[in-house]
Formats: sequence, structure tokens, C-alpha cells
Amino acid sequence: MSDQQHTIAQEVFMNGVGLHTGQAVSVRILPAPPNSGIVFVRADLPHAPAIPATSAQLVDVEKSARRTTLSKDDVEVQTVEHLMASLWGAGVDNAYVEVTGPEVPGLDGSAKPFMQQLRAAGVAEQAAPRRYFSLREPVYVEEGESSIVVFPSKVLRVSYMLSYAHPMLKSQFTTFSLDGEPRAFDETIAPARTFCLQEEADALQALGFGKGATYENTLVLGKAGVVRNTLRFEDEFARHKVLDLLGDLYLLGTHLRAHVIAIKSGHSLNAKLVRKLSQALEQWKLGSLQSGATEVMVGPQLDITQIQKILPHRYPFLLVDRVTELTETKAVGLKCVTINDYFFRGHFPDKPVMPGVLIVEAMAQVGGIILLNKREHLGKIAYFMSVDKVKFRKPVVPGDQLIIQMELTKLRSRTGLVVGRVFVDGKLVCEGELMFALGE
Repeated sequence: MSDQQHTIAQEVFMNGVGLHTGQAVSVRILPAPPNSGIVFVRADLPHAPAIPATSAQLVDVEKSARRTTLSKDDVEVQTVEHLMASLWGAGVDNAYVEVTGPEVPGLDGSAKPFMQQLRAAGVAEQAAPRRYFSLREPVYVEEGESSIVVFPSKVLRVSYMLSYAHPMLKSQFTTFSLDGEPRAFDETIAPARTFCLQEEADALQALGFGKGATYENTLVLGKAGVVRNTLRFEDEFARHKVLDLLGDLYLLGTHLRAHVIAIKSGHSLNAKLVRKLSQALEQWKLGSLQSGATEVMVGPQLDITQIQKILPHRYPFLLVDRVTELTETKAVGLKCVTINDYFFRGHFPDKPVMPGVLIVEAMAQVGGIILLNKREHLGKIAYFMSVDKVKFRKPVVPGDQLIIQMELTKLRSRTGLVVGRVFVDGKLVCEGELMFALGE
């Protein structure tokens, strides 16, 4: 699979019954243009209302127990997680999913039937780069004894620990690296079926849920083991939790690169994590990626070690101590000016003033971080092409802390223009425009 976006190559049509509503329903998956994402369409309702598969449309678990439900303008589509995981597993970035009822069909309780149909249909490459979502620092959510920690990683890895008060559900652990063999998901995760305890099944049906659940499409655990069914995997329960988690994570609308470690999590905690990650995307204005970059790095702060992985500069010419904010188009860096800085030895030593050209150099380094942090620019160097409209407003002296605010205003394949301002104690000390050329 290339790093381009993909849509379904041929229409997929399936019939079934909703696990919770018990209603007969059909689903039709159609191609969609680049950057559309996954969009559910209630084809059974007037005007065919559309519901984007994003965290903003998530229904609180209190109103939709044991499943992931999307809603917009009081129109719902329930139990989307298995299909969402299948679309992720098949590498489908963009698709319209027409549903003729309030719930996606449950089929055999796993993602296997969806995957079989999606593989048979194939995918078509599109003229837009796929978007990836990485972390700079861990993200953590918890509820009671359940928790999920997401660590930075270059590939997607999911580890799950399951532990319930049943002999077959005690301390079941599984872990998968999911950026390797394209069909690994089909064979190791997709066939894992949904499950519940016998007493849970009775309670849910008493509340009006699980109307379409049977012993064939749901693994029901009684005191003696699985009722009227057999396991596909020894750890099928934990694998199904991974399946649900992957489906919920695809509501981010992008491909996550991280190590996700979940302990006893379900849809409620999954939703909490997705909302937290989505808030980070929104906060740093990375959701739309208008610049066309293919990797989102969420987590605003860079320490000196991380800065050195992006910039080629080293002492005495590394003039950025920390980056406190970073988006696709903006960065804020800090430079603490001390009397021990080497340039004060010869630049007005009796009345030390930071050279203006080095303030401009510090601006350039922060601007360079914006450019060089993009996945397609990793390993390159940002060279000066021009400096324009530079003005120095106030001397910078030892003890000052430079707040360097830079913004990328133009980006072409090999050049970029950044504008910036530098502040000390809230007062402007320097501003200007810097043009870069990107080279090896």
C-alpha cells in the first residue's frame, strides 16, 4: 500500500441484522473523493442525511451502551466499530457508507465478512497524500480500573490486557504490530467476534439491547465456558477488544502511528481517548493539513534533544533552547540569553548586547523547524535565500528570554517563506521575513 489515499475500487453491498436493534439492514460502500474520509449516509431517510465518521459525532456511551454510535442532527448510525476497523484494515481512506437502517449489520459478530468483501472489491489509489498522526509525548486516559496509554512510535502497535471475573477472561494479553504484512489484520484480528457474559446478555436484552444477538454471532460465556459455540483463537476475547479499539481510533480520520497499550478498556474509554487526541489536533490546527503534509506530529513541546533531530545546528550556533508550540504552519521557540553566551566576549563586552544577526539566526532556526518537521523534508537543510523587512526594536541583553514566534506563509516544493516576531517581556524586539531554499 502506497502513501497515497485510497477509496474502494468497486461497490460493496451486504445484508444483515443489527446486533442491538435486531432490524434487517443493508449496507452499500461506495467510492468517495480524496479527503472525504468515511461518511455514513442514512439511505432509508428523506434527503439521505450524512454523518461523518469523526469524533465530533460520537454519542456518549451512557446513551449507547456496548457499541460505538455516531449521530448528527438527531440521526444515528449504531455499531460502526467493526466496519470502521475493516475500512482501516483494507486501507480505505475515503468512502460513502449507505445504510438502510439505524445500525450497521452485525453479520457474524466480527470484521471478517466485511474484510472479505472489501478485499474482493479492491482499492483505488487517489491523487492525495495519506495523512498520518504521530505523538511527541505520551497521552493517557483512565476510568476506574481501565486505562489506555499511547506512546510515540514510528509504527502502529496495539497491546491489550483483558481481565474479568470469569475463568476464561483472566489476564488475557495480546499485542500486534500493524504496519507490516498488509493482510495480517485479516488473519489475526478481523475474525475475532464480540462477546459477553451470560448474565450480561440477559440484562442487556431485558433493557431492549442485543435484539439481533445470537449464539452464532456473539460469544456468550456461561459458567462452563462458551455457550453453543467454539473459539477461533485462544485469546479471541482480547483480539476482539483490539478490533473495537482500532475501529474507534479510525474516527480520528487519519492513520495513527503510536504504541497503544490498553488495560480493560471498552468503547467508553476508547471514545475518551479519541476525543482527547482529536482535541489536540484541533488545538494545534492540524486537522485539515491544508499544506498537504503527510504526517501530523501532535504534542507542542520540543526539548533540545528533539530539536537536534530536526535541525543540523550544534553549539555554538544552535540558538533555540525549546519549542513550546508547533503546528504545520506555526512555531514558538525560546532562547534564554545569558552572560555565558560566547558572543558576549567580543560584542560590546563592556555593555553586552546580543548581535542582531544572531537574533535573525534564531528566528531562522525556529522557522526552519516548521519546514524540516514535515515528513517529506526530513533530512534536508533549510538554506537562506533572502531576508526582508527586518527591524530591530529594542536591544537584547543577558537575562532576557526571547520568545520567537514564526509563521509559514508560503510553501512550494523547494522554497518556503516565514515571517516572524521576537518578544522580550511582551515587548517586540525584532521582526522580519525570511525566505528559505530546501536542499540535501
